[in-house]
Amino acid sequence: METSSLHWIDIAIIIASIIMALGVGFYFSRNQNSTDTYFAAGGNIPSWAVGMSMFATIISSVTFLAYPGNAYAGNWILLVQGLMVPLVLVCLIGFIVPLYRRVIRLSTYEYFERRFGPLARLYSSFAFVLEHFSKMGTILYLLALAMAMFVGGMDIRWVIIIIGAVVIVMTFFGGMEAIIWMDVIQGFLLIIGGLLAVGMLFYLTDGGPAEIFRIAGEYKKIDFGPYDMDLTHLTFLVMVLNGIFYALQKYGTDQSIVQRYLTARDDRSAKRASYLGIFLSVPTWALFMFVGTCLFAYYHINSGILPKGIKSDEVFPYFISTEMPVGITGLILAALIAGAISSIDADINCISAIVVEDYYGRFRKTATDRQKMRVGRWAVVITGLGAIACALLYVAWGGEGVLGTLFGLYAILSAGIVGIFLLGLFSRRANWQGLYIGIAAAIVFTAYAVLTSTHYGDDRMLLDLGSWNFTHHKYMLGVYSHIIVLVVGYVASLFFKTPLADKELTIYGYLEEKRKENK
Repeated sequence: METSSLHWIDIAIIIASIIMALGVGFYFSRNQNSTDTYFAAGGNIPSWAVGMSMFATIISSVTFLAYPGNAYAGNWILLVQGLMVPLVLVCLIGFIVPLYRRVIRLSTYEYFERRFGPLARLYSSFAFVLEHFSKMGTILYLLALAMAMFVGGMDIRWVIIIIGAVVIVMTFFGGMEAIIWMDVIQGFLLIIGGLLAVGMLFYLTDGGPAEIFRIAGEYKKIDFGPYDMDLTHLTFLVMVLNGIFYALQKYGTDQSIVQRYLTARDDRSAKRASYLGIFLSVPTWALFMFVGTCLFAYYHINSGILPKGIKSDEVFPYFISTEMPVGITGLILAALIAGAISSIDADINCISAIVVEDYYGRFRKTATDRQKMRVGRWAVVITGLGAIACALLYVAWGGEGVLGTLFGLYAILSAGIVGIFLLGLFSRRANWQGLYIGIAAAIVFTAYAVLTSTHYGDDRMLLDLGSWNFTHHKYMLGVYSHIIVLVVGYVASLFFKTPLADKELTIYGYLEEKRKENK
């Protein structure tokens, strides 16, 4: 794809946004005197700010680039996953939030230990760390590729190093408080960036919004199909099933979200923040899908101006670099960078919290809070450097195959995390013996699926079993692994006679409390 040089005004806007991120980190550094403030902001953040932070963390720069590209090439089927989030969580948030605020000190996976023992905690926390290292590297890599589209001759490795260093410095000094308030700013930037793009497309498209909607209707661009029951390719049903477990995974087991529950002032504020994060995310996902639809209409009318061979994910960056006026381009690129920072800083802080709580604190029980703070800050630096290294490996080895391989490894080593959560939440009879059998079954199944499929690496199939190969869409793998842990774990638990779990660690304690309140 052709590249162009940015105007100095656009460059100034981008630099200003990066300096602002560093400034926020240094400003809040004066408050970081304990692990409670460093990792949970002292539990004193307003609910609206916590909600904006959740929103900004979920809406990363991947959304900024991938959603318009997918909507341009196809339809809105990926949005189905997001639509499942409010449907699944409207009722569950009221229970999940107070449960975590009551049961854990800092780590999400402390709950897993209280239900199923230390191995469940270590397994799930390790899975989170593995997944989010891959995620951080992916975000940095994709951001660098996007920036290279705007400036000819730019070495994407320097983009990775510079943005990674900014995030490390901000997170190291400012802790969770700086992250949340920076996320608030970055959340607004993301929304403004999407709205500016739609506004410019409305203005530049001959016939305006009416023509865009006419073309979208004619080519079925605002659609969620195909609607058949086939699970071997991407369908509405696949995305519904995937979306249900995505919602449960994100809001029920993901440290980057659960840790934010702890930053709110009380249970009610934390629940309000969660609802705000959910209901901001869905319209924003739809907004960036609509950007892709508008791009399709614009380039359908102006079909001769797109470079030959351009990929769908490159169309939005190309439009920004060639059609956006000076200043607006800088704002949108600042929003793109903001999306990357808001996801990576949260992941770095959360992994640091896990290192301190799930590993260092476990093996050094006499450690003082000051010692934990020191370890936490070093964990921030090491995690950030690891994310940079991961992104640089993508550059060195070629992104797509590496991403697929890493996804496969993560899928095998972290099978069924949501299944663990649901088993602990809904069954007092479930025990650690049954759970470990369920996890083992899920790992075996996931390894089989990865080895007999071409979805998770390059086109080579590592193990060809003919008609026994795993042929379902890759999004179904997570669904199956969670269900296997849930079902096998429960059934296996019935063979081991153990006391019922504490009612307060399950949904039944919450329901009993509600019944008492209503009397």
